[in-house]
Amino acid sequence: MADVEGYLKTVFGLQGKTALVTGATRGIGHGIALAFAKAGAHVIMIQRSDDPKVKNEIEALGGKATVVVADLSDREQVKAVVPKVVEMGFQIDILLNCGGIQRRHPCAEFPDEDWDAVLQVNLTTPFLLCRAVGKHILDRKGKGKIINVASLNTFQGGLTIPAYASSKGGIGQLTKSLSNEWISQGINVNAIAPGYVATDMNEALIANPTRSRQIMERIPAQRWGSPDDFEGAGLFLASNASNYVSGEILLVDGGWMGR
Repeated sequence: MADVEGYLKTVFGLQGKTALVTGATRGIGHGIALAFAKAGAHVIMIQRSDDPKVKNEIEALGGKATVVVADLSDREQVKAVVPKVVEMGFQIDILLNCGGIQRRHPCAEFPDEDWDAVLQVNLTTPFLLCRAVGKHILDRKGKGKIINVASLNTFQGGLTIPAYASSKGGIGQLTKSLSNEWISQGINVNAIAPGYVATDMNEALIANPTRSRQIMERIPAQRWGSPDDFEGAGLFLASNASNYVSGEILLVDGGWMGR
């Protein structure tokens, strides 16, 4: 009889790995963080506060988790994260950049401060963490997986979201640029592009009956996504299953972009 469990652990297991995650307290990041923990990784969550809710949830599942407090909107706090994690005795193998914010205004009225805030959290912070984790892995001549969270707005401009669309377009290009340099040195860099997902970031769209109906009419799957839909994609890109995959933007959108 085939050793199914052993095979799955070898290909998709994360036993002995440490994953650094932003955005683990809610939505897509929460779903993927739980998947990492279930697959055997020690999950280190970068959070704005030391709220142990998700840590306790992971530990209740039999997993391991640690909270590191940092504000993703503060460049200096972000720069201090990886040195702090290394000082704690961890070797980082996986990075998931999932933390993000949204601001909506007509383009002609979009405030400077909202532009700066969105670009900082959604693009600059992922770059800083990619740079630090990449160097950490390269310095030890190790192997690692970096996963950025992109968007349909990596490919499309959207409406009233110029900063968000610009940040997610940048995530797509950052992913490719880092992959070009690092895949030959053992670091796979990929992105996940979610479609329309029922999370608090999309509350405004869900509450708008016209836009909600228009969106649903275009999704071939005929439903909005849920955080659970991203567990498999995240685990694939973090595990041995994706060892020859790099520079890719994996759409998880219910068929939206194929329409």
